[in-house]
Amino acid sequence: MAGSVERKGDANIVTVTPEISRITAAKPAIGFSSAFLNAGIVGSDMISAGDTLSITVFENVKDDPLLGNNGQRVSDLNEVQVDGQGYIYIPYAGRILAAGQTPEGVRLAITRQLEDQTPDPQITVARAAGIGSTVSISGQAAGAGVYPIEAPTRTLSRMLARSGGVTIDPDIAIVRVTRGGETGKVWLKDLYENPELDIALRPGDKIVVEEDSRSFMALGATGAQSLVPFRSGTMSALEAIATVGGLNTMSANPKGVFILRDESEEVARAVLGRNDLVGTQRIVYVLNLIQPTGLFEARDFQIRDGDTLYVTEAPFVRWQKVIGAITGSAGAASSIATTAEAVN
Repeated sequence: MAGSVERKGDANIVTVTPEISRITAAKPAIGFSSAFLNAGIVGSDMISAGDTLSITVFENVKDDPLLGNNGQRVSDLNEVQVDGQGYIYIPYAGRILAAGQTPEGVRLAITRQLEDQTPDPQITVARAAGIGSTVSISGQAAGAGVYPIEAPTRTLSRMLARSGGVTIDPDIAIVRVTRGGETGKVWLKDLYENPELDIALRPGDKIVVEEDSRSFMALGATGAQSLVPFRSGTMSALEAIATVGGLNTMSANPKGVFILRDESEEVARAVLGRNDLVGTQRIVYVLNLIQPTGLFEARDFQIRDGDTLYVTEAPFVRWQKVIGAITGSAGAASSIATTAEAVN
């Protein structure tokens, strides 16, 4: 309390109640924007820049065909590359826009350009799957690489399955998707539990699987004193205590469990009931596990990234240390005296 605002310090001391838990509860800002969520599924045969097409032209003439040699009615145009602007070049038909169309659309476009030059041309168009319509997968994915968007892999979850899944604990796995200049990310578990998050993929999407980087600090009379990573999307104070091995039964004071946090201005105003606060505020949240509802409050209070969990020692432990120091010193002095007498 010596550093509290009430005593001219800079920390606000707040006892955790159900209302405080409700105000401070906040899930990490994560999810996909409407641009991702509303994008329709790309047709499995949609042509993109970089794709390769195989085009065959059947001409209804025996002599002097437009594309082939004399007597050659079938002309194969293999590996026709769709350029960066989305166009292909066909002799006598010129440049034709292919990107964004299906092979049927390209077939009709070529037919319109050639039908005035050769009678009743019959044309087939086939797309080499995935050469242009690809996405990249990296990070903690089991099979990093470049994968084509095909009929079975047109959504995020299916593409991740195609790459072999992830190599980290799914509870702490985050999937980030970058499309153009926009990025969205989602918890892997949420992706599989909420079908609406299973967004449709687009050529050029970059998918990165990464581990949750959030952590909190555990200090004092706990089972471990270290920087502790989160093990799930959300973590309560009770789960945080359990994660570090619980309270030290020989020294911890269940009345003195503190969560130290730099709280945002908006949340601090709601917690403290003050409208005159400006900027980030230091707040010490107090949990008393001996109270009848103390464990419930600890279960409902959410830990955030960067929090410090501090558990004080029980008063008798401090007395034991003082007494131990005194008796230890006295014992050491007596031992030295006994040794000196023996030498003499």
